[in-house]
Amino acid sequence: MTGTTEAPQENLSAVLYKKGDLRLVNLPIPEPKDDEVLLRMGSVGICGSDVAFWVKGCLGGDGLFPVVEPLVMGHEAAGTVLKVGANVKNLQPGDRVAIEPGVGCRYCDHCKVGRYNLCPDEMFCATPPNSGNISRYYTHPADFCFKLPDHVSLEEGALCEPLAVGVKTTRRAELKVGQTVFITGAGPIGLINMLVAKYLGASTVIMSDVRADRLEFAKELGADHTITVDGTYDSEKLAKEVVQALGAQANVSIECSGAEISIRAAIRATKSGGKVVLVGYTPPEVTVPLVDAATREVDIRGVFRYENCYPEALAIVASGKVDVKKLITHNYTIEETLEAFETARTGAGGAIKVMIHC
Repeated sequence: MTGTTEAPQENLSAVLYKKGDLRLVNLPIPEPKDDEVLLRMGSVGICGSDVAFWVKGCLGGDGLFPVVEPLVMGHEAAGTVLKVGANVKNLQPGDRVAIEPGVGCRYCDHCKVGRYNLCPDEMFCATPPNSGNISRYYTHPADFCFKLPDHVSLEEGALCEPLAVGVKTTRRAELKVGQTVFITGAGPIGLINMLVAKYLGASTVIMSDVRADRLEFAKELGADHTITVDGTYDSEKLAKEVVQALGAQANVSIECSGAEISIRAAIRATKSGGKVVLVGYTPPEVTVPLVDAATREVDIRGVFRYENCYPEALAIVASGKVDVKKLITHNYTIEETLEAFETARTGAGGAIKVMIHC
């Protein structure tokens, strides 16, 4: 190891032992391997997947990635380099970095063609069996740590993770300047996708959600139209209102809610030859108007995390043209992790992005 900026003390960490059992414990301070860095963690955002692991003990309705052993939570993160491994050349102690949480094996066919998000052996923070980084100290491969410009805060660095999802989604949508976009779900990922779509030149973005307060916030961030969905809606009614607002079907629809009605509406509200991108976690099986999509050549594309998106996400933040800090509605210390998770779960106080400061 070379270089250090301080002598680490205790390593307080948020550890999930099983469904509903999240504790703060002191863990051993890790030592970086030759290609890793030791980080003093700064900011970690709470993702919906973190809450799902806490509440359900797994991810998604079909029990993906069950928690079977203690798991440190957190993957939307940024920190400061304390030590560097012997082979690390791109970073030095004192550098502040955004942490890309998914690292492929580097050897399989998916990794070799650059789609390491599909690697069967991918290590992704806070996804069993791999721990995350709501900790005082954490080690990570150096080449998946991206140095922050001086004017970019650690909070903004942590938000590069959901921004990378937005970058990946718009790539899958092949979004072009001047196109119209329909986004279902105005939670953090829906809002991020709206911000990225507008940044990339979408002419009009319309968003739907069951919560009027989130849609009001979406308007403040730049959404052009919103639809508040209540119990009277079915997919046909929602799609019809999208078409009325836009004057035509959308070029691209981005589904971020995981609700079956929204998936069906996204297909119906998309132009022939357009694209529907599925981002939200859905039930294991859903009923969709597949013949309608097939006969109109509406492409339905999935998104699984991201790959090679962090440089663009960081460039978006650094440009100053997208203020992701507006998404941060609540801040907690690491000692307040349980309260932070409860706020994220309930959405209390209009919570959008809850940030833990380690």
